[in-house]
Amino acid sequence: MNTIGASRTPRWWPRSMASRIYIIIFTGLLLAQGLSFGSMFYERYQSATTVMLNTLEHDVGTSVAVLDRLPATERPQWLPRLQRDNYRFILGPGDRGRPLVSARSRDVTGLIAKEVGPAFRVHSATTSVSPERYQVHLTLHDGSPLTLEVTPRGVPVADWLPFVLIVQVVVLLACAWIAVRQATRPLARLARAAEGLTPAVDNPRLAEDGPTEVAHAAVAFNAMQERIARYLKERLHILASISHDLQTPITRMRLRAESLGDSAARDRILDDLREMEHLVREGVAYARSAHGGEEAPVRIDPAAFLESLVFDYQDSGQPVTLVGDIHGVCLARPRALRRVLGNLVDNAIKYGGSAEVGVSRDVRDGLHITVSDRGPGIPEDELDEVLQPFYRLEASRNRDTGGAGLGLAIATQLMRSIGGNLTLANREGGGLVATVVLPGAR
Repeated sequence: MNTIGASRTPRWWPRSMASRIYIIIFTGLLLAQGLSFGSMFYERYQSATTVMLNTLEHDVGTSVAVLDRLPATERPQWLPRLQRDNYRFILGPGDRGRPLVSARSRDVTGLIAKEVGPAFRVHSATTSVSPERYQVHLTLHDGSPLTLEVTPRGVPVADWLPFVLIVQVVVLLACAWIAVRQATRPLARLARAAEGLTPAVDNPRLAEDGPTEVAHAAVAFNAMQERIARYLKERLHILASISHDLQTPITRMRLRAESLGDSAARDRILDDLREMEHLVREGVAYARSAHGGEEAPVRIDPAAFLESLVFDYQDSGQPVTLVGDIHGVCLARPRALRRVLGNLVDNAIKYGGSAEVGVSRDVRDGLHITVSDRGPGIPEDELDEVLQPFYRLEASRNRDTGGAGLGLAIATQLMRSIGGNLTLANREGGGLVATVVLPGAR
């Protein structure tokens, strides 16, 4: 069936809502923080550059004037005093280099030439591109060459700044995690409640607190549970009433049929009446199976429980065997479980001639009870369909062949009502195996 409005999700995009919200929030906060940091750093760079350009020509002009007035023998002693982070003076012609390549170097050269005047014959050359380095050549009044080597540097970064950035990222991660948890925890609670919803009428109610949207969803979910419970009660009441009302006319018809004397018509009428009684009983049993969860769970020994079930069948001459052995106890509803296993064993005997009951314990799922036979099996495409009410593989309505179509449906609904599961599979070598799973049965 086509899905309207279906969208294709990229493979790299996570499937869970929590991961998606986490990525969106964290990415947004990280981008906002990065943009803020980048804007601040650029503003600081612009401010530092402006300050440097505004003061560089004055400092260089003063330094050149000092060196110009000093005797040539004293000039080397003053060079360390006049050196700065971004430039230093060299007594000599310097390197020839090549023409200036950056607009900033040309601006600095123009400012220095304007500050010292044309008498010093200022000209510049680039000596290195990466890292950027250029030299401003001057000629003092006594004819001595003087070189100003400029090495532009970026805005200095404090040693503690990387640690601050790490702390900010950690804070962003924590805030994103808290936001995602607050957003997805109510959804997870609602999903668990929906998964645990059973046909029983005593399902626990969701807490109607928290944010407005969450409280509204909880109220709607609780109202839905109540409507389902009322529907189930009405269905059980209707079926029980029909069963009660049909018993009297069926009994009268049986008495009248038995008074007809021996005849083929009498036998057919009695067979029809027995089938009607069977359908009524099965319908009521199916309705009541929705309330299997009302039985209080108790601790049982599964090995002893299954032995008792198998021995009862063997005492009546039925070919039922028990395989497998486990130790310990488990928490279960014995009457509902016995009804489920009884239906499965009856089906195995009916269609396979014998039944084999097995038991094992799974660390992940819990207790596994299997009922196997060597009958004709079930087509793979109908394994799920036969668990639905009134579905029969055989079109006949004879309960000795096709049955009423409620045995497996009753077992399935009983397992759902007590929190378990029932699955069917074709057995290797022929036959069918029904698996009853009791989760949490340790």
